[in-house]
Amino acid sequence: MIELVDIGVNLTNKNLLGDLDGVLQRAANAGVTRLVVTGTSLSDSAQAIELCARHPARLVSTCGMHPHHASDWNADSYRDLGNLARQSCVRAIGETGLDFNRNYSPAAAQELAFEQQMALAAELQLPLFCHQRDAHQRFAAMLRENRDRLGRVVVHCFTDNREALIEYLNLDCYIGITGWICDERRGLELRELVKLIPEDRLLLETDAPYLLPRNLAPKPSSRINEPAYLLHILGEVARHQQRPIDSLAQAVLLNSRRFFDLR
Repeated sequence: MIELVDIGVNLTNKNLLGDLDGVLQRAANAGVTRLVVTGTSLSDSAQAIELCARHPARLVSTCGMHPHHASDWNADSYRDLGNLARQSCVRAIGETGLDFNRNYSPAAAQELAFEQQMALAAELQLPLFCHQRDAHQRFAAMLRENRDRLGRVVVHCFTDNREALIEYLNLDCYIGITGWICDERRGLELRELVKLIPEDRLLLETDAPYLLPRNLAPKPSSRINEPAYLLHILGEVARHQQRPIDSLAQAVLLNSRRFFDLR
């Protein structure tokens, strides 16, 4: 049976949290044995840690402040986030980065929060779980300035262009692929770019409950994405990389375990 790790699940979202046992069981039935719960704010990261305590064999988490919430970063945030990140279930700092698409927080606030979280990842020797949307040039420049002191880095939910992909690979980043590749409208470029990702730098995620694969059949009546559909994303990546599903699954599983230090 194929075994997978979903490296990006917004499990604290009410659409998943309301049916947590069902979500976990359906994931297990699909071979998705471990989930990395994404932390996007101080309160959300604390909730993610609580979920991990309830399901220690299934869940680990990240701990961070998403660029949408960067305006909340203050003089105490580094300390408070660091205290959360020292919990054993926390395996990466993030979700952090830059998002100049919606600009829910000003660019200056986003850059400050990103810089501080890179410093925290370096201090705690934890991987960095990154978000970038419509901000490649500045994001890459900031990452490049800090790369020597950072360990493992993943650019999660990659949807950018060839230039961005090559630069992230040159910066020795892992690349997270979601159900975006299943979208026949928006995912066409990604279907070509996924062929360029080296086997040892590929990670898979659902970003549930968001990004339900468009070509999933039958679609759930709820239209809610969940970790059980990671197997469908694996199949789509394998198809565009023109390689057997089993060997790709083994490679991705090894990468996931290595990146998040999973036993």
